[in-house]
Amino acid sequence: MAFPIDRPRRLRRTERMRGLVRETTLSRGDLVYPMFVGPGRGVRQEIRSMPGQFNLSVDTAVAEAQEAASLGLPAVILFGIPAVKDARATGAWSEEGIVQQATRAIKKAVPEIMVITDVCLCEYTDHGHCGVVEGDAILNDPTLDLLAKTAVTQAQAGADIVAPSDMMDGRVAAIRRALDAAGLADTPILSYAAKYASGFYGPFREAAQSTPQFGDRRSHQMDPANVLEALREVDLDIEEGADMVMIKPALPYLDVIRRVRERVQVPVAAYHVSGEYAMIEAAARNGWIDRDRVMIESLTAIRRAGADFILTYHAKDAARLLG
Repeated sequence: MAFPIDRPRRLRRTERMRGLVRETTLSRGDLVYPMFVGPGRGVRQEIRSMPGQFNLSVDTAVAEAQEAASLGLPAVILFGIPAVKDARATGAWSEEGIVQQATRAIKKAVPEIMVITDVCLCEYTDHGHCGVVEGDAILNDPTLDLLAKTAVTQAQAGADIVAPSDMMDGRVAAIRRALDAAGLADTPILSYAAKYASGFYGPFREAAQSTPQFGDRRSHQMDPANVLEALREVDLDIEEGADMVMIKPALPYLDVIRRVRERVQVPVAAYHVSGEYAMIEAAARNGWIDRDRVMIESLTAIRRAGADFILTYHAKDAARLLG
């Protein structure tokens, strides 16, 4: 009989003791702050379903990046909202696209912060899908060239990391070849390797104005019931040249994060998505939870599952608490 010799509470008596034996750490350096950038000047429009988050113009995005850097965050990730959308997502791969403009401005003003750019077409297409559309079909192979062009122009604008999120087959290889051919062999790829067709993306689609005009994204994003498929997707992306892989969403997929972390030898990221953020904010505003405590607990759980770093809309607030 172990009791009373074994008393686990001995190591929980004080905060100093708990800190000494803590198994999982969460720091500012583990967090990446997402930002939505669109046209105009002086724009800082709050997103209705994501209180505390904003649609920004390039100048206000620079100010946000400066604040993020001052809080010790290592990186931001940019999502673009173009002034004009079309069927070929021209705004995604144009050298004067909104993300390209914001990247140049941020790297000039805040060179110490890393800029990650989302490589996808859904925010830029008039139909709201992640690829070239023919009838009701989203065409895989014709999309790859557009994704590759997007990644190249983003990297040429100064992106430190490009992050394809489209879930088209073969897109990592296409992007790697295009980057290398453009003399950008040192630009790493953070692949959204296991991106699920999740109901937790609703607030993001409002923010990015990327709701599909017909159908849904289940033909390319993953079935939430599958984990072996996620491992296959991760393996394929690494074989194609991904330097890092991501699981999205995070909290409902902690088991996937753990399985991937145990399987691969590259950094693993997780995206604490808009719906996860919105639920915490809504519950806190109703007085049902302690916002700061639940926020830190949630992010710690994602780290405990095995994520090396986390993309989260709570990054700035968490950084303030973590000190």
